[in-house]
Amino acid sequence: MAELEEYPDVLPLPLQSGYGFQPTSPLQRTEMSSGRARQRRMYSTVPTVASVTWLFTPEEGRIFEGWYRNLVTDGADWFVIRLKTPLGIQPYKARFTDIYDGPTLKGGNYWEFSAELELIERPTLNARETADALTGGSFTDAVTLLDDVAHQWYTRSWEDA
Repeated sequence: MAELEEYPDVLPLPLQSGYGFQPTSPLQRTEMSSGRARQRRMYSTVPTVASVTWLFTPEEGRIFEGWYRNLVTDGADWFVIRLKTPLGIQPYKARFTDIYDGPTLKGGNYWEFSAELELIERPTLNARETADALTGGSFTDAVTLLDDVAHQWYTRSWEDA
């Protein structure tokens, strides 16, 4: 598999204004004739759409448009971009859902571009990270410690018998 193109380091992160995420629902919901509904998770990983806006200098705007056209094939190819989520600033695999809007002149010498990016996966903690966050520490370390305590107790109980 070919290595993915990266969003250029010389370009800024998206602006805070209008920045947000819309995850795709992983649920299947079926309305019942009784008025109740059944639902279940259909998919464990679903894409998320990120709304982004950039404000570029003229040079940054030229670099962005050249990168978009030539290196990510007018937005058709997947690439890696660092984005801020509740997990912090991390790299995500993304692609454009369509061509960007802009450039729009702002403040006399800046250019605004906006787009929607499809992230291949919803940015969330994995199961282990969630357990660690909920227990206030390393869940794996806690399980290992409990295993050691249980082993010692079991061994001592045999010695006493």
